[in-house]
Amino acid sequence: MEKQKEMKSKKYNARYIISVGMFTAILAVLSQLSIPMPTGVPITLQTFGFALAGYVLGWKLGSVSTFIYVLLGVVGVPVFANFKGGLQMLVGTTGGFIFGFFFLVICCGLTKKMKNKIGIICISVLGLLICHLLGVIQFKIISMRTLMESFLLVSMPYLVKDVISVLFAYLCKKILLRNMQIMKNT
Repeated sequence: MEKQKEMKSKKYNARYIISVGMFTAILAVLSQLSIPMPTGVPITLQTFGFALAGYVLGWKLGSVSTFIYVLLGVVGVPVFANFKGGLQMLVGTTGGFIFGFFFLVICCGLTKKMKNKIGIICISVLGLLICHLLGVIQFKIISMRTLMESFLLVSMPYLVKDVISVLFAYLCKKILLRNMQIMKNT
């Protein structure tokens, strides 16, 4: 009986490690699907990827995946948008969004076991708004613009796309988890 528990525990640990690694890779790939913008904040699929990581992995493992992604970027691996890497990305105009991704993942991950769809949407959008707020504040500080200018340049043009990305990630989560369950049962 004890041996079965140990084997089951190892199986889950391996599954968690693989899932975290897989989502770290997904985040890196989705960051490269980007359109550069004059403000320096590109249009990417990062919001979708981080929301999906939270929804599928939950807040703990989603945060681990996000941390590994950021750590890879900080040490110079070009995982950030437009194949960029290095510590300067965290202290540059887009760094606030990178920090904000943690809040997006956590909020989406907190909804993992929730059934109330309106609650799920509200908590997920809260995470997105925190991400945007941190992005706007850091952009304001680095670019020495007003808060309103910063919002109009680096948040407002992206909000509709990002809300749709978060909602689409939630829908994809349902399909992904259903398919993973089917694979697990075969």
